[in-house]
Amino acid sequence: MTDDIPTLRRILHSCRTLAVVGLSAEWHRPSYFAASYMRSKGCRIVPVNPRYAGGEVLGERCFARLEDIPFAVDLVDVFRRTEDVLPVARSAVAIGAKCLWQQLGVKNLEADALARAAGLDSVMDRCVKIEHARLFGGLHWVGVNTRVISARRPA
Repeated sequence: MTDDIPTLRRILHSCRTLAVVGLSAEWHRPSYFAASYMRSKGCRIVPVNPRYAGGEVLGERCFARLEDIPFAVDLVDVFRRTEDVLPVARSAVAIGAKCLWQQLGVKNLEADALARAAGLDSVMDRCVKIEHARLFGGLHWVGVNTRVISARRPA
C-alpha cells in the first residue's frame, strides 16, 4: 500500500485524468464532492457509473464501465464497497491505468496485489481530495495537522 508522502505527491501531480468509479450525480455524496474538488484543481474527471451511463455528471459524459472510455485514464478512483473492487482493479489493468486508488474505508488487498503485480501504483483507504489538499496546501489553513513540515509550497 502506498502511503509515503513523496509517492502520493508524485501520483497526485502526474495523474491528471481520473476515472471515478461509483461517482454519484448527487452533490452531497462524497464521490461528487471529491471529484468536484479534483476538477477544480485541473484534473479531468471521467464518471463511471452504470446508473448514469450515456448522461452527464459534473458536465462530463458518464460511462458504464472503464472499458467503455475511449481515451487514456491515469488514475482509477474507486468509490465502491471493498468486495466490489477486484473486478474494477482488473479493468484498471486492462485499460492501462497508472494507479488504482481505493477511497476511505475501501481496502481490498487482493485488488491491491493485482494492481501492483501489473505495475500500477496502488493506494488504499485514502481520499484523493484530502490527500491532495494535505500535500499541495489547503488543509493546514483550517488547523489540520498534515504531517508535512516545510517552509516552501510544494510544486
